[in-house]
Amino acid sequence: MFVDEILEIDENGVKGTYTYKENEFFYEGHFKDKPITPGVILTETMAQIGVVCLGIFLLKDEIGSTKKPQIALTSNHVDFYLPVLPNEKVTVISEKVYFRFNKLKCEVKMVNTKNELVCRGEISGMIIA
Repeated sequence: MFVDEILEIDENGVKGTYTYKENEFFYEGHFKDKPITPGVILTETMAQIGVVCLGIFLLKDEIGSTKKPQIALTSNHVDFYLPVLPNEKVTVISEKVYFRFNKLKCEVKMVNTKNELVCRGEISGMIIA
């Protein structure tokens, strides 16, 4: 999981953090002697915090403590602005666009500790409780 902490969450959005540890598996081959976090991992982090955590929060009464939700995610557009290096902490901020028929669509952005925009995009998910 790429979720360390949920800072804020309500029916309209979520804000959470993750720190990429230097021993993460994807740094080994991306890139030799100059590790950088792959864009697909940044997108997955935004999806986990910005859509999955929010979706579970929105469906908490249906999921309860015994059900494990099934989740399918899609991103149709993500722009990348800055690299993320090992041991860097990022914050993901997600705003709900809509949630209906268990489909959640969010505008999600990621910023670094200097509050600089790392990436942003639109991510959707279908959550079956």
